[in-house]
Amino acid sequence: MKNNNFIPITEQMDLIKRGASEIIPEDELVKKLEKSLTTGKALNIKLGCDPTRPDLHLGHSVVLRKLAQFQELGHQAILIVGDFTAMIGDPSGRNSTRPPLTFAEAQENAKSYWEQASKILDKDKTKIVNNSEWLSKMNFEDVIKLASKFTVARMLERDDFSNRYKSGVPISVHEFLYPLAQAMDSVAIESDVELGGTDQTFNLLVGRDIQREYGQQPQVILTMPLLVGTDGTDKMSKSYDNYIGIDESPKEIFGKSLSIPDNLIYTYFELATDVTGQELEKIKNKLNDKSINPRDIKRSLARKLVAMYHSEEAAKQAEEEFDKIFIKKGIPDNIPEIKLANVKELEIIDLILEAGFAPSRGEARRLVLQGGVSVNGNKVTDIKQAIQIVDGLILKVGKRKFAKILV
Repeated sequence: MKNNNFIPITEQMDLIKRGASEIIPEDELVKKLEKSLTTGKALNIKLGCDPTRPDLHLGHSVVLRKLAQFQELGHQAILIVGDFTAMIGDPSGRNSTRPPLTFAEAQENAKSYWEQASKILDKDKTKIVNNSEWLSKMNFEDVIKLASKFTVARMLERDDFSNRYKSGVPISVHEFLYPLAQAMDSVAIESDVELGGTDQTFNLLVGRDIQREYGQQPQVILTMPLLVGTDGTDKMSKSYDNYIGIDESPKEIFGKSLSIPDNLIYTYFELATDVTGQELEKIKNKLNDKSINPRDIKRSLARKLVAMYHSEEAAKQAEEEFDKIFIKKGIPDNIPEIKLANVKELEIIDLILEAGFAPSRGEARRLVLQGGVSVNGNKVTDIKQAIQIVDGLILKVGKRKFAKILV
């Protein structure tokens, strides 16, 4: 792919370095960009898509946005769908291996991944390839030759491998093949730059070594930070329930965004939005200004995120509804209706389960005991409390879940 409209190297580097944790090595990236500028040939920018996680959140968007920035600069974005490597299971950053998927499961998840990722990437300019295209064609002789190019000592430099080895936690031999398979992806597409989270640094570096072994110029590594979730403690994850999904409703994105700690406001603007460098500087100054309430800056972040994944109008409506519910203590205009037939009375736990607001009786009890349940505006704290079922009764669970009961 040729492009004769590249902007100057310094301007490209300013955008590329925004929010990045590490560029390894930076001088090689500059040389690649200089060559690209001279020849008019776009760089191949690689990002591996993990199809074991089909639901994307802002944490995933961080590295996707970096790929989109390279795309804006005129380079070729290549999304590698790990449909073959998903059958191995990658233990990156985990104490136990990630469960492998069947080929069909990986394919289905990858479809869902792309539907969401296309909200960030330019659909027409993104090259999507499945690594089964080349990995499934390798025979046992090919795998032996590949394995001979990397030592066990080097493999044990990876933190999670070395920690598990020292702790006596089993490591299956096939797990050593994961970073080698990922490296073959870089060989197959002749990757110039590979993107990933900081927890993927080792795997990305293996790609550099294997590319050399196959006579290619090694790729440059660019890692992005792992976004801390809404709890302000752990990295964003569905399993920690501290995530903001990019496919969630406007009101969910808005409400969750307002729940992040003040010290993460700038980070979210920098890593999860497309505001300019100048706007970022203004945001930093506002956050340092004691006369400005951080809540107001957070509201602008919430509006921005909703507008990015929905629309400006949706952002406006989400803010108005939030104010109606939480500031004016009102009820949303559109709430789900639950129809109950031949029921005059239900214990609060059963009512919560009927509304689908808890996956189990234990979780429903926890919500009641924590003071997160109310009926017609009256808080319910007794898990045995019987609720008289009348038409139009309003059940509220947590901060944003409402249901109207119809008889």
